[in-house]
Amino acid sequence: MENSQNRIKIKETIIVEGKYDKMRISPLFDANIIELGGFQIYNNKDRLALIRRIAEKNGIIVLTDSDSAGFRLRHYLSSAVPKANITNVYIPNVFGKEKRKAKPGKENLIGVEGMTTDVLLDAFRKAGIDPEKENGERKPPFSKAFLYEIGLSGGSGSSELRRKICEYYNLPKLLSANSLAEILPIITEPAELLSAVEQIKNN
Repeated sequence: MENSQNRIKIKETIIVEGKYDKMRISPLFDANIIELGGFQIYNNKDRLALIRRIAEKNGIIVLTDSDSAGFRLRHYLSSAVPKANITNVYIPNVFGKEKRKAKPGKENLIGVEGMTTDVLLDAFRKAGIDPEKENGERKPPFSKAFLYEIGLSGGSGSSELRRKICEYYNLPKLLSANSLAEILPIITEPAELLSAVEQIKNN
């Protein structure tokens, strides 16, 4: 169990799917944490209105599982909250099941509640959330033209190449081109990304 006295302070509100996710990250972060209640958020207008208000004031960090359901929840929030007020944190695809469950989920992926501390902290760093650099400027996303130029968007085989790039950088495989454009500048440089793409294409 993590020492709660060493929790990382984050000014944004962290949005998670359910109570077990909140229990998992609460010992790590000194932050406001809100549960969506899974798909209940689709019918909970009051909760969504609260999230909108919070996002406008301090911003929100969205941390969901890396399965299809988790991405549907992300897309729902992104349609309700201005993009500038959302930071997406992605956990990698890790196959297996959480200890409390009798069997794995439909996609056989471990969710937020089953991630190790190192994996969770690394996911936050990859999203550009570093308490020591909280006031620093975040890097702008890669342009669509750049992603198209190197084969990650809009061309033949681009979706498969995106999947392999996600594997290469230990990101969830369901990331769209737009999501990759936002997170890749935080974890890599254009020259390094181009090298990775060429390496994948040549293997």
